[in-house]
Parts: sequence; C-alpha cells; structure tokens
Amino acid sequence: MSLPLAISLPSCNRTFVLVSDSCFLSSSSASKCLFNATMRIPMKSVHLFYLSLFSFSRPFTSRVPFHSDFRGNERRFHSLEPVRQRFDLVKFLEDLGGLGDSVVTIFDLQLNIKANHLSLPNISGANQFHARLPMDDIYRSANDKNSHLQLMTSSDGGQQPCIWSSPGGGHKIDIGKQIFCNRSLNMKNIVAVGFDMDYTLAQYKPETFESLCYEGTVKKMVHDLGYPPELLDWSFDSKYMVRGLVLDKKRGNILKMDRHKYVKLAYHGFREMCKEDKVDAYGSTLIRDAFDEPNYAVIDTLFSLAEAYLFAQLVDFMDKNPGKFPNGTDYARMYKDVRAGVDMCHRDGTLKQMVAMDPKRYINEDTSIVPMLKMLRESGRSTFLVTNSLWDYTNIVMNFLCGSHAPDGNGTCNFDWLHYFDVVITGSAKPGFFHDGNHANLFEVEPESGMLLNTDNGTPMPQMGNTSPRLLLNKKNKTTKVFQGGSVGHLHKLLSIESSSQVLYVGDHIYGDILRSKKVLGWRTMLVVPELESEVQLLWELRDRRKQLRLLRNERDLIEDQIHHLKWSFKFEDINTNEQQEISSRIHELESRRDQARLIYHEAEHNIHQKFHKAWGQLMKTGYQNSRFAHQVERFACLYTSHVSNLSLYSPDKYYRPSEDYMPHEFDIIPL
Repeated sequence: MSLPLAISLPSCNRTFVLVSDSCFLSSSSASKCLFNATMRIPMKSVHLFYLSLFSFSRPFTSRVPFHSDFRGNERRFHSLEPVRQRFDLVKFLEDLGGLGDSVVTIFDLQLNIKANHLSLPNISGANQFHARLPMDDIYRSANDKNSHLQLMTSSDGGQQPCIWSSPGGGHKIDIGKQIFCNRSLNMKNIVAVGFDMDYTLAQYKPETFESLCYEGTVKKMVHDLGYPPELLDWSFDSKYMVRGLVLDKKRGNILKMDRHKYVKLAYHGFREMCKEDKVDAYGSTLIRDAFDEPNYAVIDTLFSLAEAYLFAQLVDFMDKNPGKFPNGTDYARMYKDVRAGVDMCHRDGTLKQMVAMDPKRYINEDTSIVPMLKMLRESGRSTFLVTNSLWDYTNIVMNFLCGSHAPDGNGTCNFDWLHYFDVVITGSAKPGFFHDGNHANLFEVEPESGMLLNTDNGTPMPQMGNTSPRLLLNKKNKTTKVFQGGSVGHLHKLLSIESSSQVLYVGDHIYGDILRSKKVLGWRTMLVVPELESEVQLLWELRDRRKQLRLLRNERDLIEDQIHHLKWSFKFEDINTNEQQEISSRIHELESRRDQARLIYHEAEHNIHQKFHKAWGQLMKTGYQNSRFAHQVERFACLYTSHVSNLSLYSPDKYYRPSEDYMPHEFDIIPL
C-alpha cells in the first residue's frame, strides 16, 4: 500500500504520519506507521499530513481536545474516550500522592453519570488506548538535531550562523526560536525593515545590567533624596519580577491581571494577598478601575524590572519601619522617588558609561545579527535603526554587536556596522517619534566628531558660521546617514516609503515600539520577547499535564451539573420522603467530591505555574486565561519571537500566516 501512496503524492519535502486510534494495532505495528520520504527543495514550507484510520465499532467522544504539534501550531484531535482519559488521569496523578485516589473516584463517578449517553469499551482495554502518538517522537528527533543554531563555515575559516539563504538553510526550526504570527504578513510586500537597539538588537544581561541600574538608583535615593542608609545593604534579584505586571502606587500592591483586567494574583510588597483582600481592593467597586496612570504603572519593558523590585522592597521596609521615613511619605511618593532615581541614572550617564567600558559584561553576544542584516539587504529590503540612545552610546553598542572581536571579546570601535543600515536615527524620543504631528527638528550626525548638522526635512543645512558640513557632503562612499531627533515623516522621506504597511519594525517595548507604530502609523510590527524561548520549551515539556488539567476542570464541571440537577429536582419533581433522603445523601456525597476536585485542580494548576515562576507563574497566562501582557502582544504585534536574529531562520520572502481563531462554541465542534 505504501508504494502507490508515495507515487501519488508530489515530489517535495513532506513528512507523513499515520495515526490510528484502532485498538487492534499492536505497538510493533504502530511503530511501522511512521515513515519519511523527503527531498529538500529550497524556499518551500514543510507541511505535515495526518492520515488517520479510525475504528468506528464504538463511538469515541470527548469534551477534552488533544493538542499536539511538533512545530508549535495547534492541532486538535477528538479521539480520547473516557476510558483512555481515566488511564491518562491515573498516570498524571502519580505525582500528587494521596490525592490521586480521590480524583480517580470522582472520575469513576462521572463514568457512571455518562454511562447512559456513551457506549464504553471494557476497562481492561485501557492500556491499549494510552499509546503515545508518533508526534512526540517527531518533535523530539527534530529538536535533538536542531536544539542549537547550526553553524556553517565562512570564507575566512571561521564559523557563522546558518541562515535561510545559506546552503544549509531551510531546516526545521527549534520551537523556542520560531516566529509566531498574530496577523498575516507577506514579507514580499515589505520594502523596509527597522529595528530598535536596546533589548532588541542588544540583549542586556539582567544579572549585571539591571543590577547596575538598581544599585545606582539606591545610591541616589539615599544620598540625594534622604532615604534610610539601610537601603545600601539591599541587593537585586534579577529573576523575581516579570513583565506584564501592574504597580498600584497608592496601595503598594503589585498585580497580575488577565486579558479582561481582572486581578488574578496580587502581592503587597512581597506578601501574597488572599482572595478576600483582592476582592476588597479591586472587586467591590461600582465602576471598574482601568488600571492606568496616574495611580498605576505598567511594567511592560525589561528596563522596568529593577524599579519594580525596589518598589516592593520599599513597601515591605516601610510597613515594618514607618518611623524611618519622613512624615507624609506614602507608597505613591516612594514610587515617584524610585522613578526619579532611575531617570537620574539614565540622564547622568551612570549606566551607559559602565556599559561602554565593558560591553561584554552587560550585553549578550549574538553572532546571528550580521548574517540576518546581510540577508535582508541582499533580498532587496532597506534596513534602518531607530533608537532613543544617543550616537556615542549607539556606536559603542553596535560595534560590539556587529564588529569583529578578539578572543577576549574586545574589538576596535569604528563605523563599519553602518554598512548594514540605510538610515540610523538616534535620540528619537519614542514614542513621540511616531506621531505624525511631531515637528521635532532633525539633525544629521557627523560620525567621527559627533557634531550635529541642522537639516530641513532631510536636506543638510550648515549651522551659521560653520563650514565643516561642506566637507562632510564632499566625502566619498558615504552610504549610510546618521541622524538625531526628527519624526517618522523624516524617516519615510529618507527611505522613500510610499505606504506605512511596507514597513516592518522590530522592537521590545509594547507601548514605546509596537503600539504607537502599529496604531498610529499602520506599520507592521514584530515584538521581541526573550522570555518566550524558555517558556515555550517548558510548555512543550508540560503538555501532558496541561491536557490533564483540562480534563480535571471538565470533570469538576460535570459534578457541579449533577449537584444542580439534583437540587432542582426537589422543586419540580414529586418525590417521597425516602427519595428526598436518598437525594440529599447523594448531593452531600457529590459536594464532598466536588470540593476535593477543586482542591486537587487548584493545587495541580499551582504546581504547573510554579514550574514557570515561583511567584508569578506563566508569563502569558493567569490560570487558564491569557494574561494582560499576552493580550497586548496579541493585539499589537503582527509577529512575536524570542530573539531578533530568528528572522534569519526564515525566508526573507516568507508569508507568515496565523493559526485559525476559535470561539468557545467552536472549540469542541470542529475536529482537526
């Protein structure tokens, strides 16, 4: 049978998987169902076909879809019947100790409840249904081969990252390095690709860079703002805070919300708030709080993690030592002072001077950036850099990222990196840069001296009494222009952009980079989320537990439905005293099991979230709802990924397409 099938399908890169739910397949025969027939054709996407042989001798129904995809895209299989669910549940609960028996008892109860609606196979056949799908093996083998960025030999004998356009390009991409799509984007329509620098091209090391910011802020608060000297003994935990949190300046609370802006997790300083306290503070008002300025501050960039951690420390310290603060000092005043300290560190050069002296200590090296920029330019796209940093600091950082380095990490500071960009704009003052009504002056920067040359809509104009700009205009081989200030209108003219939709801008800041450029201009956007790489990998490892959580939730709901049905039967059914006692006893039993199911579910969910982060859980989730941060990513980022250099792993002409959206009423209706 395999020969005609192979002949009938086109000769291109395809992987075929035969997945059968028939209980008559043995483990040995199942292993033979996976075969691979491939011939690499460049610039073509890889597709996965599912050929399924179902045995319909018994109905297979389930309220719980099964998710599995080695590329990270969602697929749903509605082929798990209750007995197989029970077997999986037992396996899942082995780690929960004595709680397992209670859940299995609850599940067995539900099998009895649904017995009138389902034709169930024999319990003894449960093991036959718990067979790991070949998808797991496909993903694992692909990951083993591609878990590290593959290298190719360069012409000078060194090693450089393998990119799409290289002879080794077109490999399957590790799930942590994939680019995820919220809105269709055809790269063939993109004529210019722009980048932010800080935390986009330059990924700072939080344990050193953010500690530097933290220590500088503490010193300024003690020496300049009169805070207690005990603060100088504090230290910064770079792993405690996460993005997407909201600081309540008035109450001293730190909140994590879902996409509907409901507070799901809250800490007062470092003390977790109970449900009653959360409801009292945020759930008992007539008008819902918008959680916006001036009473709240959103931690939406990695630059803000240090100030959030310091704010939490100050809240705890003031609660325990109120007498050490001047009269009238409250939580809001403390946050204002923290912000002032951070701003002073940035303005007086405390941070950037230290980074400039030793970039390798504070910035992660990424040898994939130069090949990525070369690939984009060779594909016919313009490239540009728009950063809030000034020219002197920008030149140091970009030299570190794009320049040649000695074995000790040191390199010569020059302007060779400018060849990878058509336009560089420093000191852009984003997000104001993106406003069409912005009339900020544009200055051209003379790279060697850093002198600013006044311009008029991109046309160089010498400052009065200064003839040096004429020398600049006569220089040969000057292909890249460096500017400071200006607005997006200047940039469009410099790049001859006809339509905003022809621009793709890559940044790390939801509000500063993505929201404004997307909402105001209509630029296409890609958000860099460094935390995503480890989160996606962990999601894959915990996929079985996540499926079992869904199963527990559905079974809990079934028990509650039965309780409601029995309670209503008292009102609408003519039953005698004996039947009333029997129903009451039944309700009491179900309520006890419901409470057990709730406890087990919440403990299992809490354990899974702690795998991601001890305090805040999964970045993109709060419980089983998307977090506020995830909602912002979905709304404003056309694409999102863990590293900017992941662009080099895809064709520069790729058509990015999102997965299909599902409403709750479709979730269990449409099998895929």
